[in-house]
Amino acid sequence: MVRYRLGVDIGGTFTDFALIDDVSGKLSVNKALTTPHDPSEAIVKGTKALLGREGLLASQVDIIVQGTTLATNALIERKGAKTGLITTQGFRDILEMRRETRYDLYDLFIELPELVVPRHLRLGVRERVNKDGKVLTELDEAGLVQAIDQLLAQGVESVAVCFLHSYANPTNEIRAGKIIEGRAPSLFVSLSSEVAGAIREDERFSTTTINAYIRPLADQYLTSLSEKLDAAGFKGASFTMLSNGGLATFNNAKKFPVRLIESGPAGGAMAAVFYTDLLGIKDLVGFDMGGTTAKISMVQDGKPALVSTFEAARLRRFTKGSGLPLMIPAIDMIEIGAGGGSIGWIDPLGLLRVGPESSGSDPGPACYGLGGEDPTVTDAALILGYLDADYFLGGDMKLYKGKALRAIKEKIGRRLGFDEVESAWGIHRVVTENMAGAARIHILEKGRDPRRFALLAFGGAGPIHAWQVAKLVGSPRIVSPLGAGVTSALGFLVTPVATDYVQTYISKLDNVDWDRVNGLLEDMEKLGVQQVAAGGVLPGEVTVTRSADMRYLRQGREISVPIANGKLAREHVEKIRQSFYSAYRNLYSRYLTDVPIETVSWRVAVSGPRPGVELKKLEESLQLGPALKKKRPVYFPEFKGFAECPVYDRYRMRPGTTLTGPAIVEERESTLVVGPGGALRIDDYLNAIVQF
Repeated sequence: MVRYRLGVDIGGTFTDFALIDDVSGKLSVNKALTTPHDPSEAIVKGTKALLGREGLLASQVDIIVQGTTLATNALIERKGAKTGLITTQGFRDILEMRRETRYDLYDLFIELPELVVPRHLRLGVRERVNKDGKVLTELDEAGLVQAIDQLLAQGVESVAVCFLHSYANPTNEIRAGKIIEGRAPSLFVSLSSEVAGAIREDERFSTTTINAYIRPLADQYLTSLSEKLDAAGFKGASFTMLSNGGLATFNNAKKFPVRLIESGPAGGAMAAVFYTDLLGIKDLVGFDMGGTTAKISMVQDGKPALVSTFEAARLRRFTKGSGLPLMIPAIDMIEIGAGGGSIGWIDPLGLLRVGPESSGSDPGPACYGLGGEDPTVTDAALILGYLDADYFLGGDMKLYKGKALRAIKEKIGRRLGFDEVESAWGIHRVVTENMAGAARIHILEKGRDPRRFALLAFGGAGPIHAWQVAKLVGSPRIVSPLGAGVTSALGFLVTPVATDYVQTYISKLDNVDWDRVNGLLEDMEKLGVQQVAAGGVLPGEVTVTRSADMRYLRQGREISVPIANGKLAREHVEKIRQSFYSAYRNLYSRYLTDVPIETVSWRVAVSGPRPGVELKKLEESLQLGPALKKKRPVYFPEFKGFAECPVYDRYRMRPGTTLTGPAIVEERESTLVVGPGGALRIDDYLNAIVQF
């Protein structure tokens, strides 16, 4: 029987912990500074602190789920392994050619994202498969061995194998992988047919080389973490969060670490899905603001939006084409460099900017007193009265207001001619406008009305900014969960073990070879069932979901269309056609019936059951006594200055409690700001619901 489950979210500044007792429904949380040199140190330290506070041993924890920014940071900072690429002779520059487009037509000095494999480490070998999967040229094994030796001589640690049209027939790639493993057992090998087995060479090559680039680092980290958890006495099962909102075993994650690129943010999105069920809200925007970044995701009709491709490590955050393409399923979200540690600075035109550079956890914001000298969003919040210098992390970490004032005065105020408060409000306002603008764009691009979506505010800094963000976006209400500072970690605990596969087979819908399609789907389903079974999912608990990427003939891009389970045959064509029309109409408000439809790729997603988390509704976890702690001066633009504002203890606010803003509601990991006129109510699950 599973009783205790622990979620761990490793952020750029803090590592968050959420512990669920499945018997009582009790949620316990903790927060610790991230240790960038070795994230596993913060995990072990924070876990011991949380378990010690709850009177538990590591051996009593049944499941640990972690999400990490390790893969993302390694890619952004280009700190992965020395990687080689072996491809079909004559095609080693596919990565260099990209899509042969410019993301800014008028920039004469345009900068393209640096590839993870330089040209001298990209080698070609003789082999050829055509687009229909027919082997035209067998693999030149002697040439492959020569290429391997050449890469080894240059110190390559990991290699990607990307052959032309291997999505249609992976025979040559699989043979190449076996030869490499036999010749150089120490090399990490990534095959494109396994990592991203779908059409489009640029995306497939990019995804596979990135997987190879971060694989040694992920393997080392996950192995080290397993050893440290074992040493601490943990004897349960370990999982890691995937970008698509599913869980994978450590072994699977070691092989396909590219699927961890959006690991941490996906936890927040899955938490938003959980709260739509809990609160009975169908449409919700997850607003997750931590110490380094802010993530915005949409939940419609209780489901997160998914994409099959996206870009990582963009040079220009909102500019498509300025990043490296990845062809993996992921929760559709937008991420901006706006967190508590984001640094305020003055650009060459004399304008105030905030982010994307962050002070992180080392040295951190100036007010941490750890050596940071740059003014940050957290410094501004402290000056404006949103944070209590003596109650940060529940009083475990003292903040230094004097250091914050000095940093903002010297690096912002003097250059702009503002005092410290004006400069602090400028930082706060700029970062809030950035996040609200990103949220509006994200919602409107989906053809939805922002006024329909409630705002779920979480992360250490999310509830501080939620009032202003919601007003700018037009959201009708704010939901701030108890333990908002670690909600992403809770999201890990409401996520099922899952995996997915894709295989390209292009055909007009009316001409599909259904025997071939059924074979593809059955093979992918078998692999998926094996993967989730390795995560402890029983055969009767498996859910299989099928879909097809389809388009009108000669269109450039596809849309995802749900496909029924079971054997498919010609008599299913009309039902699939109508599913395509329905999906197309939902996206574009119209569809055509006189243009042929084409299938491109077939997908299978396999998952176990969603964990049944029952948050505690009883009041016995609350402390006795009045909720009002004190009053302090807090800056509100509605008052054009500071006002004496009541400060409440979240842990003394019982279900049914109501209050009217302005108000500050403090808990250990985050602070909720309620502006003038806002109406707050505590529900049965101790969520704070703020209406405008």
